[in-house]
Amino acid sequence: MILNTKHFGEIQIDEQKIIEFKDGIPGFENTKKYTIITNPDEQIPFHWLQSLEEPELAFVITNPFLFKNNYEFNIPDQVIKELKIEKEEDVIIFTIVVVPDDMKKMTMNLRGPLVINIKNKSGKQLLLDDGKYPLKYYLFEEGEVC
Repeated sequence: MILNTKHFGEIQIDEQKIIEFKDGIPGFENTKKYTIITNPDEQIPFHWLQSLEEPELAFVITNPFLFKNNYEFNIPDQVIKELKIEKEEDVIIFTIVVVPDDMKKMTMNLRGPLVINIKNKSGKQLLLDDGKYPLKYYLFEEGEVC
């Protein structure tokens, strides 16, 4: 499948790698199909969650455990059932990254992890509301905000 994107131009998408977010992503509820565009440079820990329905929509994402190794949360039973998660190995976790003009001030949203079942290509953004983690966690500086 060929997708013409705003950020990457025309790219080839493997239809086997399409991830469906049945409920969309909060704020983008009508956009349900995405693919992950991995960074070709394995030293760079950032990737893109590219919408298939809105070619101009792509979220920068990262593995939160690379920046906060004690990050932990429980996936609710309802979500495990909804995503048909059978084994822990079938799940990958990402967080959405905000990239401002000053790259040193990049943050990730620890309250809204993306849970993806790589086995059946389904995903959901959780909304953690226990106050344990900030909405904006600095990736390259000490300190947390919000």
